[in-house]
Amino acid sequence: MLDYLKRLAKTGAAYQAADIAAKAIAVFTLPLYTAYVHPAGYGAYSNLLTDVVLASILLRVGVGEAFVRFYFEDEDEERRRRIAKTATATIAWTTTLAAAIAAVFAGSLAKLLIPGTAHGAVLVDCAIVGLWAFTNLEMAYAQLRVDERAKAYLVASMTNVGLTILFTIVLVVFAGLGPRGLLLGNFGASALVVLGLWWSLRRRFSLRIKLADMRAMIHFGAPTVPADAFVYCLQVADRFYLFHYVSKAAAGEYALAISLATVVFVAVRGFQYAWPPLAYSIESDAVAARLYSLVATWFVFATGAVVAAVALLGRWAVRLLSHPHYFPAHSALPWLALAWTLYGLYQMALVITGREMVTRRNVPAAIVGLAVNVLLLLWLVPGKSGPLPGGGLGLGLAGAGIALCGAYVAMLLVIHSLTWSVFPIRFEWPRLLQLVAILTGVAVSGELLLPTSGLTGFLLRALWFAWIPVLLLLTRFAKPHEIAQARTLLGSALQRGRRLG
Repeated sequence: MLDYLKRLAKTGAAYQAADIAAKAIAVFTLPLYTAYVHPAGYGAYSNLLTDVVLASILLRVGVGEAFVRFYFEDEDEERRRRIAKTATATIAWTTTLAAAIAAVFAGSLAKLLIPGTAHGAVLVDCAIVGLWAFTNLEMAYAQLRVDERAKAYLVASMTNVGLTILFTIVLVVFAGLGPRGLLLGNFGASALVVLGLWWSLRRRFSLRIKLADMRAMIHFGAPTVPADAFVYCLQVADRFYLFHYVSKAAAGEYALAISLATVVFVAVRGFQYAWPPLAYSIESDAVAARLYSLVATWFVFATGAVVAAVALLGRWAVRLLSHPHYFPAHSALPWLALAWTLYGLYQMALVITGREMVTRRNVPAAIVGLAVNVLLLLWLVPGKSGPLPGGGLGLGLAGAGIALCGAYVAMLLVIHSLTWSVFPIRFEWPRLLQLVAILTGVAVSGELLLPTSGLTGFLLRALWFAWIPVLLLLTRFAKPHEIAQARTLLGSALQRGRRLG
């Protein structure tokens, strides 16, 4: 079990390192961007980003997910190379054709996606470049992940980060392109990295498709597409609702909260990339089930602690890292951080359906989640003029974050009920409840009892956060052998760090 945890920690750390660097730089450059881009423009930029990711899910037709799963069916290197070539070629052709068609209708798409936005057609053209670059980059990264080529992944990701920051600063600050600069800086860098990875992976790259392999991958992956699309619609429904039915400025403020909440998303993304190859490679169902249970507990611990910190200190982060126009974003920040944790747990459940080849069971969970999200948005967000009788609760940005959390909880309940019969896991419910009680208790009590501004308030809340490890120690949350394993993992990580240094 320790060897599996070492693999997860090693690859997850490599995937997280790039995301940590990217998100850290992105967060600390927010004061710069928010000074040059109005909330309405930032809202349009955020909306197009979400549209790119949703379109990417549809264009991949599940091939990326199928590639990761089929790669571990046996160790025949020639077969693996053939599958990689077919997967890469399929994605390259679908994205190129889709980008060409979308460019013809850029004006109409702008009226549909970002109505009333200045330079709408040009913004859509920038997003079309992003659609091609983002989708092909995800496929190239998947090839690095299946072989656990953590160093190569780190180099490629950090190159993407560096180029993105450079391009974005030049285009937004010096060229004054606003949201156009944000889009081109982000996706222009990704396009260059895609071309570099295609060259680096040229033994596994091709534009020729082997139809038998493509059909097999689509047969496996296509059922995951509706579920993935519904889940992503769930993730962006709040941004769409705010942009179209509340105000473009509210959508921009909410987008800033999403950017700051990525402090949790970094952990989720590293886990999302590292977990499937490891989970699929374990042959014994009994060993896999024990590992799933253990990883779930410690995932909640790690991400839950960050959520508690965000809940206590989020106001100061918004004040420090954005223009005053964006301060309302603080109300949504804790809920969005919690939503990312719930999303990570849902990703764990999806690996179970992939392992057992029952990916069609993802769809009901996704549909339920989207329905719950829409209903909660209609109830929680609007004021007196809302579409429901009585106008809803009028919680604004916070209501949108709460709706997203409620949707993920509903999805987790459904997917757990649908996978238990094919792959039963005995989760550590007493410890999970212990964790939730301590983390929630510290965060809520601090929010209710402590000041919400000033240096004194910040210091008191930071000290209050220290109750979490104290209470976990007093209630004996960690088992002796887990503490020993943690020391071993930490020692291994320090040794790798010294070798790299």
